[in-house]
Amino acid sequence: MPQTQTINLATGKLTLHLTPGKIPLKRLLGFAARVSSKRKFLLVSKVLGKHYPVSPRMMAWSYRALARQTLQHDIAGESVWIGMAETATGLGYGVFAAAVAEGLQHSLFMQTTRYHLDGLPRLGFDEAHSHATDFFLYYPERSDDQRRFFNAQTLVLIDDEISTGRTFLRLINAYQAVNPQLQNVFIVSLINFAHADDRQRVESGAGVAVHWVCLREGTMHFDDAENTELDSISVNVSGNSACKKHLLAWPGRLGLAAPIQFANDVIAKLSQMGIDLHSDDPRPLLVLGTGECNPPAFMLGRLLESHGCQVKVQSTTRSPIHVGNDIASVCQFEDNYQDGIANFIYNLNTNDYRQIILCHETPLCPPLLERLHDWQAISARFELTDEAHHATLHFFRP
Repeated sequence: MPQTQTINLATGKLTLHLTPGKIPLKRLLGFAARVSSKRKFLLVSKVLGKHYPVSPRMMAWSYRALARQTLQHDIAGESVWIGMAETATGLGYGVFAAAVAEGLQHSLFMQTTRYHLDGLPRLGFDEAHSHATDFFLYYPERSDDQRRFFNAQTLVLIDDEISTGRTFLRLINAYQAVNPQLQNVFIVSLINFAHADDRQRVESGAGVAVHWVCLREGTMHFDDAENTELDSISVNVSGNSACKKHLLAWPGRLGLAAPIQFANDVIAKLSQMGIDLHSDDPRPLLVLGTGECNPPAFMLGRLLESHGCQVKVQSTTRSPIHVGNDIASVCQFEDNYQDGIANFIYNLNTNDYRQIILCHETPLCPPLLERLHDWQAISARFELTDEAHHATLHFFRP
């Protein structure tokens, strides 16, 4: 029998009808009021490492759990795995990397992006409920990856939560237009709140076998409080449509045929920056990702954990959220992608951490330097060092 849970938000009342599951919902989710005229609530994941600080160990558990559920199905032939920007780029990459560790072969990871890369062909689609609706899926950069992209029999779409599945259907149909070989689609998420009618719409519209994979599921309903004061608040989250090629170092947007491996000197270089791996300070390290580039933060956090450090991982975001419920605080600053828009970090109390490490792909710039000074943080700039999926981090302390 479904379990019912009601959450009162400043923007309205959210009611969940949950299918029984093994994992308590409170381990997976919190809730918040979203600054948006289209969708006024937010599911605050406690395992994603985005709006809420999470241990890399917990993040790795969620990746592995979803990967194993997906691989219980027979994924024959070649497959393309796609993480959805902005929120689920780290989740998508993590599930892909976990699946490879479990034996997945002949696969390609990609992520959608909100950034323009002039001169590169792409699929275009949108996400109707999002605060920023333009999404792009670029074609892979390398010829072998392109061949796999245009001929894969299986498409795996990964997001943090599913509400209706309409965005996925738009993407599936756009992808089918360039790959008529597609036979199977997996829609993978931490939480799935798509109604049976929504699922049927996706399955019928796709015209191929659609499999749903998640940790918990149910349905939800939102009653709008019509709070005039809150509804009048708006935040510009749309970019300037300028080409961002010169800023983007994370390769997920143009295809990865294997997980990224850090160079062996990353820990040694970090130690040279003054990070004591065996400090008596009981507070954890905080490793922050930036926007769509959050996998390197998880990778560094996991590496530090393997050396005995207590670590939390989180990421900046362009998603505007009201303080309240599971959002205790908000820190706003300018983005580091030259869009001149607001970015945020939520639930950050710098006194909770002995050191903050800010992982980013863009060159150092005034907004990043401001964060580094304010947080007394260390910069860790990601760089791909070769085509064999090896990367390093360049550390800097202002």
